Amino acid sequence: MFKTVKNLVWAFDAEWIPDPNAGRLLYNMPAEATDEAVMQEMWQRGGATPENPTPYLKTVMCRVVSIVVVQRLAHKDGRVTLNLLTLPRGAQVASETEAVIIDTFLEAMGERQPQLVGFNSLAADLRILVQRAVIAGLRCPKFAFRPNKPWEGVDYFARGGESHLDLKDYATPGWGSGSPSMHELAVLSGIPGKLDTKGDEVAQLWLAGRLQDIIAYNECDALTTYLLWLRMAHFAGHFSHEQYAAEQERVWQLIQQESEQKPHLTRFGEAWVQLAGGKRPQVMDPLHAS
Repeated sequence: MFKTVKNLVWAFDAEWIPDPNAGRLLYNMPAEATDEAVMQEMWQRGGATPENPTPYLKTVMCRVVSIVVVQRLAHKDGRVTLNLLTLPRGAQVASETEAVIIDTFLEAMGERQPQLVGFNSLAADLRILVQRAVIAGLRCPKFAFRPNKPWEGVDYFARGGESHLDLKDYATPGWGSGSPSMHELAVLSGIPGKLDTKGDEVAQLWLAGRLQDIIAYNECDALTTYLLWLRMAHFAGHFSHEQYAAEQERVWQLIQQESEQKPHLTRFGEAWVQLAGGKRPQVMDPLHAS
């Protein structure tokens, strides 16, 4: 289990789709081919079957469309604040390019050096961010820096390190059919998992011009990731029962605050209450619960 909880934690999740430009280049498809036609060709060449018409493609062939972070900041005066940070942002949702989204995220990581938390993030999220940053010709030396020794700086690429916590690595000793999905681990822990959207539906949402729905899905996944991190940190002894309850309350307040402008977070909160037996989420000592 991870050894530390840093003062600045970023629990993150990224969403991506098959990149039509990659399909046109790699498969010599005409420029006038529609994005949907190109994607269909990419899936076919990626091993599509009637049972699985949209197979998982190599991340290098995909385009990042959103990144969301739940930020936990422990201040020097003892206060703890939570924020939901989303890319693309506000009025720029329809205009921000993939390169801008990735550059903004990686540059901020390099500058602020948070403890990064993800689920399957070493094998997927971080991998695609690096691959697509290289393809875009970005330069992110502070993020990419790798110290010679662990105490000489953050290292986001070291498996088992404290700078980047991939919760999937801590939840299972290996891979294969016995490895839980984030949805399975979350729901069985009383945490909302996938609600109205699943990962393999993101491309269809993008083709339909529903980027806001992708961002909504991304925000819920980031909150799920954060709540799973809290649960594991509690298990590992970083939070007492009382501290864990306070941490959950902070998440609840963040959801209430953000849901004024984001109805999908109201749905997330309702799912959380339902999993908690119809009452506000709280923690107790399970060995002494009635």
